[in-house]
Amino acid sequence: MSVSSPSYLLCFDFDGTLIDPASETVVDPAFLSILEELRGRGAVWAINTGRSLYQAIGGIADHRVRPRPDYIIAKERELYEPSRFGRWVDCGDWNKQCHKDHHKLFRSYKKFFKTMRAHIEKHTGAEYIEAEHEPAGLVARDDGEMDRICQFIATLSEQYPLLGYERNSIYLRFGHAAYHKGSVMAELARRLGVPRERVLAAGDNHNDRSMLDGKEAGMVACPGNAINEIRSLVADAGGYVATGHGSAGLTEALRHYFQDLG
Repeated sequence: MSVSSPSYLLCFDFDGTLIDPASETVVDPAFLSILEELRGRGAVWAINTGRSLYQAIGGIADHRVRPRPDYIIAKERELYEPSRFGRWVDCGDWNKQCHKDHHKLFRSYKKFFKTMRAHIEKHTGAEYIEAEHEPAGLVARDDGEMDRICQFIATLSEQYPLLGYERNSIYLRFGHAAYHKGSVMAELARRLGVPRERVLAAGDNHNDRSMLDGKEAGMVACPGNAINEIRSLVADAGGYVATGHGSAGLTEALRHYFQDLG
């Protein structure tokens, strides 16, 4: 790592991990204080979320998250940084290539999406979603139904090796298999010159799996409200499973990994 590289990259999911709407404070003040201290030591931090960029910016403002993140990973695949004027802009050429690869995927995998839509409408009560900027997604009635849908997708995976998806509870977004929270986090670490062992990632749901399996981050954690699958994944990777919910759990994790904090 070069002298100019950050000391650490801290990468946190937003909903359910950094913020906890069920908590009286939503964002733990102690977490923000520790975050400020670590940034003073040369760490940078990123929000890694399924939200769009503008939804993420809105959430940061609504919940008064300070210090502001150094980077935002949006829709689990897009990478943004602040310009010198404070506006969020593409970080390098990653987003351009991401959009190009997704456009090609949706064009070449039309048969899959036709099959998928027919299955959803005939055999489930889920809603199939198509929009200009989200060509294919699903909303299931409950987690059990989404589990069954994911099992059906698995039966088609060999025919469509470039297809991936990101799931958060009853919501699912299709995308290119090369783009997910883990791969974007790894790309950001590469750009910053931060080695894997100095990357800390935390999340709570299915779409956080790719950044919590220990392959791209040497330090992994989850809050106490994480789903069981994520708690097991983090434990198996030798990470920290907190008891506190939301950012109270992140406070625990940061104190675990940085034991000399003030």
